[in-house]
Amino acid sequence: MALTSGTRQLLREAASWGVVAIIAVAAFTQFDELKTGAERMLGATPPQDVAAEGDTSGQLGAAVGAGSVVTIAAGQNGHFHAEAEINGRPIEVMVDTGATMVALSYEDAERAGIFVNPSDFTGAVSTANGITHIAPVTLDRVTIGDITVRDVPAAVLERGRLRTSLLGMSFLNRLSRFDMRAGELVLQE
Repeated sequence: MALTSGTRQLLREAASWGVVAIIAVAAFTQFDELKTGAERMLGATPPQDVAAEGDTSGQLGAAVGAGSVVTIAAGQNGHFHAEAEINGRPIEVMVDTGATMVALSYEDAERAGIFVNPSDFTGAVSTANGITHIAPVTLDRVTIGDITVRDVPAAVLERGRLRTSLLGMSFLNRLSRFDMRAGELVLQE
């Protein structure tokens, strides 16, 4: 039985729509994995606009370590705050996948035992608050929960230019994985 050209065209279109439907279903069911993979490939900043359910305190998200996995709950503002140890001293940080490196406020750097001179501010970066000078440093160790990373590239910003220190990609890229899901950030050593 021979098919007419109109029937063949109809079958081709039906097959094309079937493929589109399969791709749409796969994309819908695997959205989180596809999004995370695309963000890592493109170096994009994942959105941080989810708030943890029931967290109305606005305080630091709880960091609970389980072996080499640490889970940080989003604060009421949707950001991921935690207490890290930098060079063995406790420092409040915000985890920021949009920050190229760990960025310390001048005051937090001093708390961590890092003292910079005016001549150490040899770099410049563009921030949300404009251009500022930085002093490149290397942190002996950064610990969050049960995860410790050594020899972490970082930058100290000029006094008064950064309110909260940022745990950026120079730390996060040294982990085996990190991802955000349902108001939680999961870090794995």
